[in-house]
Amino acid sequence: MQEKLAALVANVGQIIRGKDEAIRLATICLLARGHLLIEDVPGVGKTSLASALASSLNCSFQRIQLTSDLLPSDLLGTMIYDAVEQKFHLKAGPLFHHIVLADEINRTTPRTQSALLEAMNEGQVTLDSRTYPLPHPFMVLATQNPSEFSGTFPLPESQLDRFLMRISLGYPDREAERQVITDAPFPRQLKPVMHAEEIVEMQAFTDKVRVEASLVDYILDIIAATRSSEAISLGGSPRAAKSLYRAAQAFALLEGYDYVLPRHIKELAVPVLAHRLLLKGVESGPATSHRSEEILRALLEEVTVPL
Repeated sequence: MQEKLAALVANVGQIIRGKDEAIRLATICLLARGHLLIEDVPGVGKTSLASALASSLNCSFQRIQLTSDLLPSDLLGTMIYDAVEQKFHLKAGPLFHHIVLADEINRTTPRTQSALLEAMNEGQVTLDSRTYPLPHPFMVLATQNPSEFSGTFPLPESQLDRFLMRISLGYPDREAERQVITDAPFPRQLKPVMHAEEIVEMQAFTDKVRVEASLVDYILDIIAATRSSEAISLGGSPRAAKSLYRAAQAFALLEGYDYVLPRHIKELAVPVLAHRLLLKGVESGPATSHRSEEILRALLEEVTVPL
């Protein structure tokens, strides 16, 4: 299993040069049945990461360019009347794919943003009082630009809380960027190294990774620290605690362990929790990302790590 996961990371790394950590975090999100928010400037490989991940898994992939005039039905689909059969049929929207890239998610209206909530939380959508399951695995990768605010609608806390992690790709180092601009163009489709069914099995294995009681207390101590901090007005929710628990299990599985180590929790605390925090005296939004991460890192140093 670890060999297959290593092959997945390496395969995606053929497209996303010099960003192994971001690829590992995306893989952890996938194993934990989570969703990923990528906050970065244009041109650093956000779309390529999602596409390469889907191609490596032999999964269906759909990119949605979110705009201010997009409607919820443009994501979910609509009911079409069949005059021959005299009944309505679902014309599925772009959410009915394994890997969905919601590009520039903060450029669409709150009404359309909210159409993603049920899909991300329950793995299903509801249309005309009927529920339709989404494929397994199902993962949303959303992007937003942290330096441009014209014509945007900041994600509310309830929406941010549905993302398991928030990461930033950043610029590649000089040697990786040299390879990007000088190497021959990559093929549009990578050769799959794993099938969707195998990912579903690995997600089930992730649930079985052991977490000692002392480490559960460690997670709760971290969450409690965010709630009692004088710099934070809204700390981690129970969903945040559960997300850190699941992410740590996935991290352990990725490294070949059947149990969680304290470092798995500490290393993931920032990408899992920082975007869920609301700082005192500061408006929420992409501009506060670095500040919330700094505060969280300081809190982590104050929380006792179990031995």
